Amino acid sequence: MSTILVIEDEHRIAAFIAKGLKAAGFTPRTTGSGEEGIFMAVEEGADLIVLDVGLPDIDGFEVLERLRGQGVNTPVIMLTARTSVADRVASLEGGADDYMPKPFSFEELLVRIRLRLRSETPAGAATQLSHNGLTLNLRTRRAEVDGRWVDLSAREFTLAETFLRNPGQVLSREQLLNTVWGFDFDPGSNVVDVYVSYLRNKLGKKRFETVRGMGYRLA
Repeated sequence: MSTILVIEDEHRIAAFIAKGLKAAGFTPRTTGSGEEGIFMAVEEGADLIVLDVGLPDIDGFEVLERLRGQGVNTPVIMLTARTSVADRVASLEGGADDYMPKPFSFEELLVRIRLRLRSETPAGAATQLSHNGLTLNLRTRRAEVDGRWVDLSAREFTLAETFLRNPGQVLSREQLLNTVWGFDFDPGSNVVDVYVSYLRNKLGKKRFETVRGMGYRLA
């Protein structure tokens, strides 16, 4: 049973999310403090974190930055009443895995939670993906290239994982946006191209082939 940590200071919203998660078969834990949320995530762990931006002590962006700085790669879905593109970009660039503006439907949140958890490996399943000298450890969220460790951001790791789960297959930009970013993103954005460039620089320029007019492929 997956544990979901909800860091949300509005008691009504936190209770609403926790009740729905429990009914859906998850184990929810809640806190309204960013500092306490960091402690719970680091010391107690969780399978996924639902994180509000507007917290009373420190905002969600700082919570996320500190979690990633301490090596916590747990998937994070940000909740916020802010709807600007700048805030959305700040969330994603900071290492969030998804972003939901308030108000939101619990059904949509539940779908996104399940989407983020679906790549978690059950007991007895493979804990790493390997292809042509590149290995991703799905438990430690670390990458190894030809015997050396490479640091990847949460977003870079998820993108690399998507390629390794589909070696040799051409993946369109739309497919990658849907799988990696997990929400309706501007199809005209070049975010996929930017992150593929990041992976090429870190994991090898020839690993990720551009298929003109179609998308990208892991060589």
